[in-house]
Amino acid sequence: MPDNLLPNPSTNPDTLLPAEPEVEGLLRSNAPVASIVVSHPSSSLAWALLADEAWDRGATLESYAYARVGYHRGLDALRKAGWRGAGPVPWSHEPNRGVLRSLFALRRAAEAIEEPGEPERLTQFLDGADPTAAEALARG
Repeated sequence: MPDNLLPNPSTNPDTLLPAEPEVEGLLRSNAPVASIVVSHPSSSLAWALLADEAWDRGATLESYAYARVGYHRGLDALRKAGWRGAGPVPWSHEPNRGVLRSLFALRRAAEAIEEPGEPERLTQFLDGADPTAAEALARG
């Protein structure tokens, strides 16, 4: 019997998002994160950082909302980069970190507000994207 020449559907290539040089430049210049979000609303990294700021000041619901937007912006970027709903999104690729940070921040806030099922779903998503990402983010 001949070998199956079709690609294995369970093997997905790494998704590598493009860099955001304007966002990175603004972050290096210490511009307020809220102003970066206003000028670059599609940046999941900017939304994730805004979620972290809210979390750090104890604004759990704001953090949740910002992380939710970052998560959706990240899904948009992943799909645009060829991601089809599953597969690796490596933490080692710096431009992927915005969406992974948004996932982590959303999971953290969903857990804090005790949203049923969401922390587990987000943990599976984050681990499926890159099993090292959550640990790297937890270390800060």
